[in-house]
Amino acid sequence: MTSLRGLIAVALVLLAASAISLPEHAGADVQYFPVPSVSTSKNDGNDAGLIAPVLITDPDGELKYIVAPMIVRNSIVGTRGALNLFRYEPGGREIRFIGSFTERIERKVVFSYADPAFSQGRYSLNFGASFFKNATSRFFGLGQATSEPEQTNYTAREGRVNWRFGVYANEVTQIAVGQRFRDVRLQKGATDLPFTGDRFPAVDGVQGESLILGHRATFYYDTRNNLVSPTDGMAVTAYAEVNQNLRNGDHPVYSRYEFEVKKLFPSESKRAILVARADLQATIGTQVPFFEQSSLGGQNNLRGFGGDRFIDKHLVSLSVEERIHLARTKVAGVIADFEIAPFLDTGQVFNDFKDVSFKSYRMTPGVGFRGIVRPNVVGRVDYGYSREGGAIYAGLDFPY
Repeated sequence: MTSLRGLIAVALVLLAASAISLPEHAGADVQYFPVPSVSTSKNDGNDAGLIAPVLITDPDGELKYIVAPMIVRNSIVGTRGALNLFRYEPGGREIRFIGSFTERIERKVVFSYADPAFSQGRYSLNFGASFFKNATSRFFGLGQATSEPEQTNYTAREGRVNWRFGVYANEVTQIAVGQRFRDVRLQKGATDLPFTGDRFPAVDGVQGESLILGHRATFYYDTRNNLVSPTDGMAVTAYAEVNQNLRNGDHPVYSRYEFEVKKLFPSESKRAILVARADLQATIGTQVPFFEQSSLGGQNNLRGFGGDRFIDKHLVSLSVEERIHLARTKVAGVIADFEIAPFLDTGQVFNDFKDVSFKSYRMTPGVGFRGIVRPNVVGRVDYGYSREGGAIYAGLDFPY
């Protein structure tokens, strides 16, 4: 019965995709090109299936819409049907919607709106909302010294809402304020691993429901020539955030801080770009839920490990990759660039700054393959290797 419900849900998603009516533009071009969807990761298992993007461009050849229905078979949670909708507008304004239904447990609905040049470029505006159930989440305990035999599994049932409003002091400097709401409850996972709640019952955030309300102030300094697909410049981000756990714990208030620097070093020909990122995070307070603390592992750092492989209050990380241009060609009516990107990620998490040690750093070398439709779209597949094996991550946007 579960399998039948899953297949019916997949069919409904695909029917909805085929029935979508997009705005018609005089002279607009519509292109279809189905491609295989294959990925593997330490947490999520193996995916194999098909994604069929529909690309719609305006008369000038600029990409305006992507509609991408997808069907995959996952080795842990079964058949998944998904629908991805992306709309791109002048000034960098972007709307995203993602919905998916999986045969076992997993659900996802994500909406986001971003306008980096709101009100004639004087402000920036961001809003997002999501609900999801991730049945393959892993927890090994807190700290850098956790080992694979300690691995547990849980389903992260989460609802999130966030907004951010920024004011430009000048062309490259912005001050922003925002809030976020996060509702988290841990449930039984989809694997045969022990349930996190049984093995780590005393860890903050494991028991009961957590309702997090966060208030954040952020400083941005950004000289990059594009927010999504830059080829030159640097970006500095620093934020301070005060959070309240409205439902869990005797000490509900804690704070989080981050300082991140990203720098691009293009070659004279711009056919190769060295990109470096340094990141420092700190969490101050007691009874902080484990999922609110800093983590390493996943598609954006330590890419040879599964998501959230190492968790603790503080984090320091460094990543470098060389983005090497391979070819430019026309695909489905749009001009696309293709790159290869060897990389090295390193970092560590720790409970106290006095615990930082060069011996504790984890390293993951790897290589990425990128397809770019400038200025709005970056698709990537990254393979990272670690002492626990390797992982392949596929997704949108550069890792940094």
